[in-house]
Amino acid sequence: MRSPIEGYLRELHADLSRLRGGVPYQGIPAMAGVNPDEFAIALATVDGHVYQVGDTQSEFSIQSISKPFSYGLALDDLGAGPVDEKIDVEPSGDAFNEISLARDTGRPANAMINAGAIAAVSLIPEAPGATRFERILERFSLCAGRQLAVSEEIYHSEAQTGHRNRALAYLLRSFGIIETDPTRALEDYFRACSVMVTTPDLAMMAATLANAGSHPVTGVQAMGLDAVQRVLSVMTTCGMYDDAGAWMSTVGLPAKSGVGGGLIAVLPGQLGLAVYSPPLDAHGSSVRGVAACERMSRDMGLHFVRAARIGRSTVRGSYDVRAVPSAVRHSQAEEELLDAQGYRARIVELTGDLLFAGTESMVRAITELDPEVELVLLDVRRVDETDAVALAMMCELRDQLAEEGRVLGLIDEAGATSSHVCAEGDPLFTTRTEAVEWAEEQLLARYGGEHLSATEVDIPDFDVLAPLSTADIAVLEELMVPLQVQDGIFLRKTGENFGGVYFILSGKVTTSTSEGGHLVRHAMLGPGMTFGEIALGSGGDQVTQVTARGPVRLKLLGAQAIEQLEEQRPELALRLWKAVARDAYTLVEQNLREAAVRIGD
Repeated sequence: MRSPIEGYLRELHADLSRLRGGVPYQGIPAMAGVNPDEFAIALATVDGHVYQVGDTQSEFSIQSISKPFSYGLALDDLGAGPVDEKIDVEPSGDAFNEISLARDTGRPANAMINAGAIAAVSLIPEAPGATRFERILERFSLCAGRQLAVSEEIYHSEAQTGHRNRALAYLLRSFGIIETDPTRALEDYFRACSVMVTTPDLAMMAATLANAGSHPVTGVQAMGLDAVQRVLSVMTTCGMYDDAGAWMSTVGLPAKSGVGGGLIAVLPGQLGLAVYSPPLDAHGSSVRGVAACERMSRDMGLHFVRAARIGRSTVRGSYDVRAVPSAVRHSQAEEELLDAQGYRARIVELTGDLLFAGTESMVRAITELDPEVELVLLDVRRVDETDAVALAMMCELRDQLAEEGRVLGLIDEAGATSSHVCAEGDPLFTTRTEAVEWAEEQLLARYGGEHLSATEVDIPDFDVLAPLSTADIAVLEELMVPLQVQDGIFLRKTGENFGGVYFILSGKVTTSTSEGGHLVRHAMLGPGMTFGEIALGSGGDQVTQVTARGPVRLKLLGAQAIEQLEEQRPELALRLWKAVARDAYTLVEQNLREAAVRIGD
């Protein structure tokens, strides 16, 4: 009798075989001509059974899926402390080959991006009778349960074209992250990426991670438990690069993709999943691989929220507000203050069921926070069930924090928990963005002083005009038209032609776009800030709607005035546009950052 899982996998494989998006990776010539129709799915349980369908005997290079296993070897050899000194464990939000290094230390953001993986390889020592790469290959083979080998063709092709990785290696050397000649480490990294595997090999490697580092069939402890814990944690937040947030929302499994077309996902304690299909999406992940994992997570209930209900996992994440900045555009002085004081406001995300055991762990996590954390924001939007004991414990926690001069706020979209916990006047929000805005306002009020946030700004004091001379600014101000609008007035609408640059003297405006029939706010601008200039970089059309939030006073340097300036004072016009472009870039960068945060909200 055929297993229903096998039947499901065959149907899934047949359905997804029709997907035609993406192209195989072209950056390594030896891989560019791979058959795009190859497609395999394998699922390995922690007791060693493997379900497989498709081109499961096709070999391909492991590429970036090597990174968790090299990282695990470094952790096993050195321990977390020495490794953490060289490689951080924070999401970068960048593509796999970005230069995500800390400005002061040069530490890569995590071991899943290329810079971090090269650093991890460099940390692995040689052993008596075994070179560093021999040890890496042995580790991969132990996790796969068979002896693996390197494709010399792919290795040489990758070594000849890996200029960006070579640059990363030397940049790491310049910071002292790599302490010796980086050439050997880089060669070993290229070889690690060139190890050949099949889809069942990858499924078994993923199952080894799911089985706390013990190979499900051989029983060999291929990776230590502490290393597995760290590796899976970093895979959860960083394994899918700049798609990690969307991945965790839809699939909900620690995962790692590779440009060779492979992809692994891990459900701790239960199974390892692997997919192979060469065509890649914009994030460098297999198109069919991502689709297969999304479908299997949904159809089989593999998402960690569903699969972990028995474990009553509660604390999903804990981070300060600097990790998720709000949509409010602050002045440079305000940004500096929030960067210095942001650790005082912390968000604790909860998930699953808030029964006694889960709530106890949440309360313990909060009571162990640094005493300097003054604002605690509990995000309960993902909580499924809350019992009476849990509600009583949360109320007691709120009162204890209040006695210490600290504040407990709730992010509760449905209101089921907050209606029992929050007293009148307690901070309550429906989205994380609202909560972060409130926390930033509190920190600015407490530590910024009355002169930090200006309520009125004159034209000569605008930061955007700082590069210009006093005489230049006086000429510009003569061309400006004063405006005064009331709350709710649309100052600019999406699609309007470029109308000039608006200078906010007092009051606030919001920028927003329509998404799915609803207005989604992108940023809030206040005195000393400008808007309207972005339209010039968008084909001359306004890309956001700008709305007054309360009374607003402005001055408008209109389109006709700018044309007049360009004709009569072209040098001044050029200086103006250089200054405006610099400021506009800052705004665009903040909008993109806030949009990325909003995706995970």
